[in-house]
Amino acid sequence: MSSKPSKVRRNFFNAPLHRRSARISSTISDDLRAKHGLRSIRVVKGDSVKVLRGEYKGVEGKVIRVYTKTGRLSLEGVTREKIAGGAVPVKIHASKVAVTTLNLDDKLRKNRLEGSKP
Repeated sequence: MSSKPSKVRRNFFNAPLHRRSARISSTISDDLRAKHGLRSIRVVKGDSVKVLRGEYKGVEGKVIRVYTKTGRLSLEGVTREKIAGGAVPVKIHASKVAVTTLNLDDKLRKNRLEGSKP
């Protein structure tokens, strides 16, 4: 690890996408926390989340898309009207949501969660 601030910033903000992808995690609801013994998890497409902060606080929706470059999510039902007409999905940062239900279509993810019980 370097002590030079510019190098440290470069390693965090300009990291490769496979490293940025690992940072797209959020807290999980209390019942999931008790069930799986985890505090946070990587958010994937198909998870249902609840917005905890901002203008859309309290809104629940399914994750439509994950933007690994910016660390943000698009949710069903969370849209903004454009001036010219039409709706645009609002991108919400992954740290500002809590996962309420998990998408367990991926066998690897399912096995990891089942194996991590306390």
